Amino acid sequence: MKRFVVCLLFVAVTMLGCAQNHFNIPAENFAEKVRVIGIAPIFIDADSDINYSQKDLLIPLLADLNRKYEPLLMRKLQSTGNFYAVALLADEPQNLFRRLVARREKRDDAGIQYNKYFWKNDEVAAYIKKNRLDSIMLIVVNGLTKKSKVYSSNMLTSLETDYNYMMMTAQILGPDGTVLWEYPNFRSRLLTYYPLANLQYPDFSESEANKTKETVVRFKTIDGIRRTLEEKKKDWMLRETDEPEVYGKLFDEMTSLIKHDGDKQKNEGATGDDKAKPASSSVQIQPAAPAPAPAAATPIQQPAAKSAVKIPEAPAVAPNVIVPATESTR
Repeated sequence: MKRFVVCLLFVAVTMLGCAQNHFNIPAENFAEKVRVIGIAPIFIDADSDINYSQKDLLIPLLADLNRKYEPLLMRKLQSTGNFYAVALLADEPQNLFRRLVARREKRDDAGIQYNKYFWKNDEVAAYIKKNRLDSIMLIVVNGLTKKSKVYSSNMLTSLETDYNYMMMTAQILGPDGTVLWEYPNFRSRLLTYYPLANLQYPDFSESEANKTKETVVRFKTIDGIRRTLEEKKKDWMLRETDEPEVYGKLFDEMTSLIKHDGDKQKNEGATGDDKAKPASSSVQIQPAAPAPAPAAATPIQQPAAKSAVKIPEAPAVAPNVIVPATESTR
């Protein structure tokens, strides 16, 4: 037993040691290159694998919640102390997405499926220069169908089948379009990759009531998805906080992969000449407080103009190992 515990600790320490390489370039280079970072409005890839029966209602709901919680991500990036400034950009998400995106590829790395996005280098470079940034963070909410096992509320029954999910991917790009960091990232890292929402659920109650072994998979309601995404995180005393559970979990995961302890010291020792100037008036900047091999490409279809989603302006204040994550009924 003692030998088993020692081996387990050794494996854990080894894994934690590997978990420091989260970037596509050396972390020291990332710290030197990225002092002012811009967060583009969170995109929605409406042409991805979204099989929801009320898609025309789902897209506006997600667009509204994305914009509502973008300031939360900005505050979390500021709290790392790794950036001189974090800028939350105010462009219209879908128009900007169509302008910047080049293509989408569905990937399967070590059994974890996700959508990887590629961007137009010239457009990205022009956008970064226009906003006087060192880099830009691009986040895409996208649909994905994958096989998962979902358990009933009492954990006594389960159904393994294909479910439709809304996922979230993110990348940080440099002025030349180079991907400096990305999520998910499978570079020697114990990674959890949570879905933003599971759009479907197995109806165990119906199969139990009808005494049948067949379980029907149903789509969640719009109100159910909204309540799930707006559900508040609870503290250690089970008190409700101001932070949304699902968005907060995803933003925490991203932030943990971006934070680099050595960067803070470099930023604190930087001279005024080394620090980039704040972005233009189109961007609100707040000073910080303290590929795998290409697969078959899927062209991005341009949605019709009439389906464009109108996004409300961002509120001034918002509520405060490679192993797939255990699937939930979210």
